[in-house]
Amino acid sequence: MNEFGNIDHKIYQGDVIEVLQNEIKDSSVDLIFVDPPYNIGKNFNGRKDKWKNDEDYLIWCYQWIDLLLKKLKNSGSLYIMTSTQFIPYFDIYLRDKIEILSRIVWSYDSSGVQAKKYFGSMYEPILFCVKDKNKYTFNSNDILVEAKTGSKRKLIDYRKNPPRPYNTKKVPGNVWEYPRVRYRMAEYENHPTQKPISLLERIIKASTNEGDTVLDPFSGTFTTSYVAKKLKRKSIGIEIDEDYSKIGIRRVLEQFKLNGEDLNPEPKTYQIKNVQQQTLFEAKQEYEA
Repeated sequence: MNEFGNIDHKIYQGDVIEVLQNEIKDSSVDLIFVDPPYNIGKNFNGRKDKWKNDEDYLIWCYQWIDLLLKKLKNSGSLYIMTSTQFIPYFDIYLRDKIEILSRIVWSYDSSGVQAKKYFGSMYEPILFCVKDKNKYTFNSNDILVEAKTGSKRKLIDYRKNPPRPYNTKKVPGNVWEYPRVRYRMAEYENHPTQKPISLLERIIKASTNEGDTVLDPFSGTFTTSYVAKKLKRKSIGIEIDEDYSKIGIRRVLEQFKLNGEDLNPEPKTYQIKNVQQQTLFEAKQEYEA
């Protein structure tokens, strides 16, 4: 295991069970966002996201779920994701251990080929849970969205006395529409399941205050820690892969060299092409002059 960071932002490169058991204090975290391997066969830099059978996958998941619940403060919140086929198991396992307040659907479009003999999946499920339903952070005013009934249709609520227009803003429902991170996006990193900044911004704004601690036990591209820092929260990120940990060192700790290695990302193919075209254009201009 390797540890990087400072008093406000820590990165642990190592096994999630080991780090949770030995490095994170119980009842010390305000918000946990969990985006684990889904057991659907993704390739994470050579690590195959596929267990021998479903039972083995769930046994492993229940291990780190139990540890995460110990790390969460009594006033804390937990957002947890997995594939559509496994989220029912998570739901049933958690409902006797923590309060599940919302079952969220993160909906997105897909430009890829979808299933031809059944309805392809166009969403990922998220459970929003709290330890104490009478004492938890929820900053509703920080995440308001447009209420179309009031802002566009200008309808009047005649149930009120006196009648008045519907509100133009509202707390989001449990269907969230954010695009997936694509190659040409500025936030893109080389990772197969990167989550968008906008998704984490809503979660962190809603369920923490400035100075609170946010934990992501499967950090990947460290978007959770990146957004936490941007919003003046503290962060703890755990990631087993060395290369992905380097993304966190660059994005969160703003350290661009590690033991002499340049941590800046490789330029994208279209960026290289644009530079080449610009170079040819400038050369042509110089020649014609």
